[in-house]
Amino acid sequence: MAIERFRKFNTKDAYPEQSLDNDVCMAVRAGDTVYLRGQTAMDLDGNIVGIGDPAAQAENAMRCAEILLKEAGATLQDVVQIHIYITDRAYREPVYRVVGKWLKGVHPVSTGLIVAGLAKPEYMMEIDITAVVSTP
Repeated sequence: MAIERFRKFNTKDAYPEQSLDNDVCMAVRAGDTVYLRGQTAMDLDGNIVGIGDPAAQAENAMRCAEILLKEAGATLQDVVQIHIYITDRAYREPVYRVVGKWLKGVHPVSTGLIVAGLAKPEYMMEIDITAVVSTP
């Protein structure tokens, strides 16, 4: 099975304030399955979007996810599983409304978790996405 890695980077560049040195990437395609790195308030250029606004962060995360899926040969229609992490229960409705808009009619399996924190203190939400590329 062929494995392709998209948008490789090192965590020391993405998180210079932390003492990290991990080689990772934004997306991996293994056969027909695409795995996305957790998408957050950080856009694909490394800027933080929507500080203090969980809906704006979710919008950014889904916009980035759509781009990454396309680069890996998939679409949002191919999404089969999502995990949504929020740092406060109050963020559930605004985040889920945005994600629901982007995945309307897709019906992936979904798990939601409330966590004590994420990689950067500005992050209010994160979404992991797995997709299986549909055959034409």
